[in-house]
Amino acid sequence: QVLSDVFNAPVYTIDTANSACLGSAYRAIHGLVAETNVSLADVVKLAPEPRLAVTPTAGAEQLYRPLLKRYAELEQKVIYNPTSSC
Repeated sequence: QVLSDVFNAPVYTIDTANSACLGSAYRAIHGLVAETNVSLADVVKLAPEPRLAVTPTAGAEQLYRPLLKRYAELEQKVIYNPTSSC
């Protein structure tokens, strides 16, 4: 629920063991075939059908939007000036 609320997006799951590892494997395959212009959608065509797990809580976006903006600003400071203090 927290991911859905923070990113204001529905969260889907698949019925498979180690689904996070499976997602990483699909990304790796996509990287290997990137030169052939195969889309990620084509790579995951055979993946199990996702199931909606949760949707964002009403009003959560108002709480998290400013926090996400601040986080992005801090992240940019670290990336572009890693020796400065935040």
